[in-house]
Amino acid sequence: MAFVIRARPCGAEGDDLSLPESNDKMPKPAKNVTKRADEPQMGLALRSVYQRTVEEAVPDEMLDLLSKLD
Repeated sequence: MAFVIRARPCGAEGDDLSLPESNDKMPKPAKNVTKRADEPQMGLALRSVYQRTVEEAVPDEMLDLLSKLD
């Protein structure tokens, strides 16, 4: 699966960058928000990827470059 992020310059034509003057113009949160059945599995998958990344050894080339900074 590929993700594409398209950025527009801040203040591009048609963008409304002003804040509402009062809270009654703010959108109301949805009352009947339902959880998706796959959310727990997604959380477990993300935790697993994070844990493997944390436990991954730092390559010798990176350690060498870091030692040159000192």
